[in-house]
Amino acid sequence: MHYVVLVALLSACVLADVQPQYYSFSPAVGSGSGTSYVLSGEGRITTVRVWEANGNFIYGFQFKYGNIWSPIVGHRIGLLQEMVLHENEAIVQISGKFAHYIQSVVFTTNKGRTLRAGQPSGRSFNMYPDNREAELRFISGRYSGGITSLGAHWACLNQPYVNQQSNHTALL
Repeated sequence: MHYVVLVALLSACVLADVQPQYYSFSPAVGSGSGTSYVLSGEGRITTVRVWEANGNFIYGFQFKYGNIWSPIVGHRIGLLQEMVLHENEAIVQISGKFAHYIQSVVFTTNKGRTLRAGQPSGRSFNMYPDNREAELRFISGRYSGGITSLGAHWACLNQPYVNQQSNHTALL
């Protein structure tokens, strides 16, 4: 299953003017039960939304790509956490904790800002791109009640941004 998704994604990268050598995948963490999802869109992610149960696990995700909201994956239940990204800001790391569900998630940007949601209990995970100039393009996984698995897909786009940590201009 992951092989089919990877081939489809690499094809999409080529069609979207993303060079395949600048694509990487962080394998999914969590139990992986339930309905599969892919949360994607065109352009750069400009806003991240996460719904969390009251001090517990993650229920849902939604991204805004440019000015267009993606569908919600999972459920819009519990407390909403939201981070609006600044100009030239991109998600460069996802970390958190998981058990059966994704217990907590932290989205970190190239400018050092974070969005934290959920309860930090369980096994730790840390996802980041293979290429230091890449950014989060989309996520995939499964949900059943809450989010049961999360994988991250990274790529360099054809839109420039400045990587604050390396002071290099990258082509995204």
